Formats: sequence, C-alpha cells, structure tokens
Amino acid sequence: MNTKADAQKKGPFLTDIEEIRRRARGHIEKGAMTPDYKGDIQTVLRVLNEALATELVCVLRYKRHHYMAKGIHSQAVAAEFLEHANEEQGHADQIAERIMQLDGEPNFSPEGMLTRSHSEYVEGATLLEMIREDLIAERIAIESYGEIVRYLGENDPTTRRMMEGILANEEEHADNMKTLLETIGKEEKQREQ
Repeated sequence: MNTKADAQKKGPFLTDIEEIRRRARGHIEKGAMTPDYKGDIQTVLRVLNEALATELVCVLRYKRHHYMAKGIHSQAVAAEFLEHANEEQGHADQIAERIMQLDGEPNFSPEGMLTRSHSEYVEGATLLEMIREDLIAERIAIESYGEIVRYLGENDPTTRRMMEGILANEEEHADNMKTLLETIGKEEKQREQ
C-alpha cells in the first residue's frame, strides 16, 4: 500500500515541468533521444545491429528450408518454416525501426552479415537436419537476446521491452521446432524398423 511517506521517499514525479518543456524544445533533431536516455548508445546500436543481422540470417535460413523441404511431412513443415521466416522478418523490421529511433543506421549490408549475426547459416540436407539447425539457431537467439534484455535493464526500457517481445516469440519458435523434431524423428525411426 502506497503511503504519503512512500511518495516522499521517492520524490516528486515532476520536479520542474518548465525545464522538461525547455529540454524537449532543444535538440529536436534527435527525435526520441532525450537527455534522460541512460544507455550507452554506441553499444546499444552495435548490439541492435547484431540482432538485426541475426534476424536476417534466420529469415534466409527459414526461407531456404521452406523451399528445400522434401518428404512425407514436407508440406506442413514448409508452412511452419515460412511462418517463422515471416515472423523473423517482422523482428528485423522492429529492430531496424528502433535503431532509427535511436538516431543510428540499420546495417543491412550482406557484407559481414554472418560475422555480425549471433546465429549461423547452416542449410541442412534432410528435413530433420533443417529442423535441428533451426532449433539450434532459435536457442542461440534466446540466449543472446536474454543477455541483451539483462544488459539494457532500466537504461533503455523501450528497447528492452521490444527485445523481450522478440525473445518470447523466439521461445515459441524453439518450442515448435522441438515438437517437430520429436514428432518427425519418432515417425522416421518407426519407419526404419
């Protein structure tokens, strides 16, 4: 329960509205970047460009897997690959937009994309190999995005919330790939017997 004493400990919500108005009028060319931004902007932009590269590599891998899927389960799995590719593209768009809001430049250059990306681009020859590689890539994204969320903390809550949303979606993707791997793997073992 909040008391008056608790509010006094935290201090007033707005100390000087005139000062806030004055600061808002200064440096308007910076857009969303106000003097209250607490993040290390160069590190945040580097990390976001790495996440952008990760998402783009995932789009390309999922797209390849969508077109290269073959076998008895290929139609359903290819549809899942395409859905994930589209969601990863949405993540890339969100990240690029946030980079722009932070007055940075999203790096879409194919040159060096694999070195900027946290995940790898492994094609996989069979449907099971493709699913396995996609699951591995999702696990890499989950771990690295979790680290990004922890790094951002309260210094950049907008970017943190965006990355938390993307992280939750990557966890769903990993769960989907795990289910496919188990289901198709079990069926292929039964056929071999």
